[in-house]
Amino acid sequence: MSKPKVVAIVGPTASGKTSLSIKLAQKFNGEVISADSRQVYRGMDLGTGKATPAEMQDIPHHLLDVADPMSIYTGVDFKRDATIALNRITQRDHLPLVVGGTFFYLELLRGNMQAAPVQPNPEFRQTLEPYSNSELLDMLREKDASRADTVDPDNRRRLERSLEIIHTLGAVPKVRVMESDYDWLLLGMNIPKETLHKDINTRLEVRLEQGMIAEVQQLLDSGVTPKRLDDFGLEYRYVLQYIQQEISYPEMCEQIETKSRQFAKRQLTWLKRYPEIQWVESKNLEEIYERTAAFLAQ
Repeated sequence: MSKPKVVAIVGPTASGKTSLSIKLAQKFNGEVISADSRQVYRGMDLGTGKATPAEMQDIPHHLLDVADPMSIYTGVDFKRDATIALNRITQRDHLPLVVGGTFFYLELLRGNMQAAPVQPNPEFRQTLEPYSNSELLDMLREKDASRADTVDPDNRRRLERSLEIIHTLGAVPKVRVMESDYDWLLLGMNIPKETLHKDINTRLEVRLEQGMIAEVQQLLDSGVTPKRLDDFGLEYRYVLQYIQQEISYPEMCEQIETKSRQFAKRQLTWLKRYPEIQWVESKNLEEIYERTAAFLAQ
């Protein structure tokens, strides 16, 4: 008996994953599951690039706005919720499309990684507050060099989480690859570096025009702490610094653009480890449709 089919769309930030997912969902009767560690939080729309209701074009989207920004949504939470969504979508005979830039989430869903069953420990995390990201990375490297080599050095949440797991279990658990209950097609967004950098800058301009600074101020007003916003990194970190008058508006834009380009580069480095990814260009939409149709017919 053949396994249910799932299409995953991967690629660096600002590469057009969301747009392609909606086109494929329209073409193949699909529903989108977000695999983005920041889009799960309510009120974080412009800063995370969350699709608007108009952009969704009535395509069902799952795992958006499911957590409060002051709570900690873990990989265990994602795998549980995404697995439920996958099962329900396939029971409706619809095509699940897993889309997002948190590739750790995707690997959890595919069975290539496991999330440690460790509850968040606020007291332990508080002991890490005096340390910089680079110091946390050094601490992690001393305890688990292999994990330190794969974690994003600018992602404080991931650094704290890794140290939290080691504190509880003694080490980050070794990966046991599990066979997936689904048949996966991985489509990777292939985009020239110059175009990607231009799109990153253009996207930032649009988000700022749409009110990203006001969004961050609203999060602060609603009780989200500056530390929590800083933990989310990228847009939230530098807009916060601008609101707090620590940097100028041009400095804010430059930092977001620079850090976004660096983030995109790290994402591509991660993705290059997976030979099963079929790289596509968004302009070749008919070719993408043909590849998807051929996969679904197997």
